[in-house]
Amino acid sequence: MTTPVDPITFAVVKSALDAIVDDMAYTVIRTARSEIIKDVMDYSAALCDARGRMIAQAKTIAQHLGAVPDAMASVLEQFRDDLQPGDVVIMNDPYEGGVRSRAVARIIEKNVRVPDRVLGDLGAQYAACKVGEREYLKLLRRYGVVTTRTYQDALLDYAERLTRAEIRRWPKGRFSFTDHIDDDGFSDTPIPLTVTLTVHDDHLTCDYTGSSPQVKAALNSTLSFTKSCTYLSVRSILRQDVPNNGGVFRAIDVVAPEGTILNPRLPGACAARALTGYRLLDVVLGALAQVVPDRVPAAGEGGNTVLSMGGLTPARKPFVIVDMICGAWGGRPDKDGVDAITNPSQNMSNTPVEVLEAQHPIRIDEYALIPDSGGPGRYRGGLGLRRQYTLLNPEATLQLRSDRMKFLPYGLDGGKPARPTRNVLTQDGVTRDMPGKFAVVLHEGDTIRHDQPGGGGFGDPFERDPEAVATDVRNDKVTVEHARQAYGVVIDPVTLKVDADATRAMRATASG
Repeated sequence: MTTPVDPITFAVVKSALDAIVDDMAYTVIRTARSEIIKDVMDYSAALCDARGRMIAQAKTIAQHLGAVPDAMASVLEQFRDDLQPGDVVIMNDPYEGGVRSRAVARIIEKNVRVPDRVLGDLGAQYAACKVGEREYLKLLRRYGVVTTRTYQDALLDYAERLTRAEIRRWPKGRFSFTDHIDDDGFSDTPIPLTVTLTVHDDHLTCDYTGSSPQVKAALNSTLSFTKSCTYLSVRSILRQDVPNNGGVFRAIDVVAPEGTILNPRLPGACAARALTGYRLLDVVLGALAQVVPDRVPAAGEGGNTVLSMGGLTPARKPFVIVDMICGAWGGRPDKDGVDAITNPSQNMSNTPVEVLEAQHPIRIDEYALIPDSGGPGRYRGGLGLRRQYTLLNPEATLQLRSDRMKFLPYGLDGGKPARPTRNVLTQDGVTRDMPGKFAVVLHEGDTIRHDQPGGGGFGDPFERDPEAVATDVRNDKVTVEHARQAYGVVIDPVTLKVDADATRAMRATASG
């Protein structure tokens, strides 16, 4: 006998599942040790049913979550008949039997530079799982196993129905878009990512045929991650009330040829695949802009920049800094892009300057928005960020992974691209520009400055309201000269007010 679905109970169960995963996420923030988790919030949390289907996801890193079903499939394949209450599985390092393996813990401890933080972060994940277990059992006690399963199935079906209903309203056809990662750090060869998006009656096919072969660097994206980034890109332009669960994924087919950067063969390195994921967002949104142009923003900053620095203090204490710098949104169909905000695929935060300086031998000399860095448009792209670091330790190794130095964040509907990335290194009083991806040994007093791109512009810049341009000038977001060149708006350098006659004449000349 099928349990009938009551709409009120349905809403209560949905809200309860959403609350459980958010409680899990908050537990991680409260108990994690490393800045990249507790400050940057580079983690995710989700709840799956016994079949490995994701029934709820927390407000955490969107890039991760679409890969959860594939991860669960792997867990179930290996341990389906050998899982007991209290067991924990760590991907790549499984613990069996519900008892902490001292041997595995010691292996981890002896193979990382800051074991207290790594083991602390693992403990935070375990605590989050315990919170999820506790709260989910409360739900089961309230409604029973059969009823809860019925409503979970209904929730997945509901998300699928809403997704398919929305796709039915989209124009049918094939829509292609190509963007590039600048290079892989080993050569200057650009790395193309191409998607052909086919809109069927009620579902999508995202075909990445034509994308780059897998590369030597660790930028290769596993198929599960490629699917995850595809799902989040489509989900980001759906209605807000579509539940965030695996039902959405049912309406999206992903094709990525084996041996490419989006589905590599072993031993393709994957540790830095997040950058490829950011570009996948830009690629899929570029195709979707041809389908639903009123919903898709111009390209954002291109994903976060990862700056890592590590070494030993004079007291022989190891330190590791992993700073993720993000970012800016592109101009939107009806609003400017947002300054100093995480990439849409992330939900991350920048590490506070005070935390970096208090816990590591480093000084932050500058942390600021960069004037003129947003792409010009009827709606301006968000401004890029600048961070400058000075090493206060005798020595450290610096690694920096950035992009959008050659292929800039694109504009849409006549909007212009944003300003590119710039990395400036000063050593022994000599200043030089650096590539987007590099590693170097720093010494005390050396500085590295990173200028992140802004977001692309949306719409013709000469259609931007001159008063909006003047406001940007007064707020030091746009210079007087850039206002003239990019927007055709003449600003009095003393009063910072619009010269209306000169502006009309300049714009008329340009359009004529």
